[in-house]
Amino acid sequence: MKYKVYELIGENGMSQQAGQKIYNLIYPRLQAGESVELDFTGVRRLLSVFFNFAIGQLLGDIKAEDLNRLLIISNLSSIGQQTYDNVIENALHYYSDEQYRKAVNEMILEQSLCS
Repeated sequence: MKYKVYELIGENGMSQQAGQKIYNLIYPRLQAGESVELDFTGVRRLLSVFFNFAIGQLLGDIKAEDLNRLLIISNLSSIGQQTYDNVIENALHYYSDEQYRKAVNEMILEQSLCS
């Protein structure tokens, strides 16, 4: 299944809500072993928070090898690719290291209480 991200979220992938929308679409297909393509043609701005919600959280339930095999990312700008790669690296660390995950979760909780 191919999704044109621009048609789903517009030209800005800058929020957790936009990322969650993508996640909600692709997660069931990936869990079923289906391949998914995300085509980023026309998307101009992408933040890590978007990729954290759209892709990063997939690694909590889907093995990295399976995600690499099933998820195709196309037409991503070089800056978007860098952001994506950083999010994947951080998500792999987050889900593979329980102490790191606990520290990150505590920091997020503290920040949310200060807001």
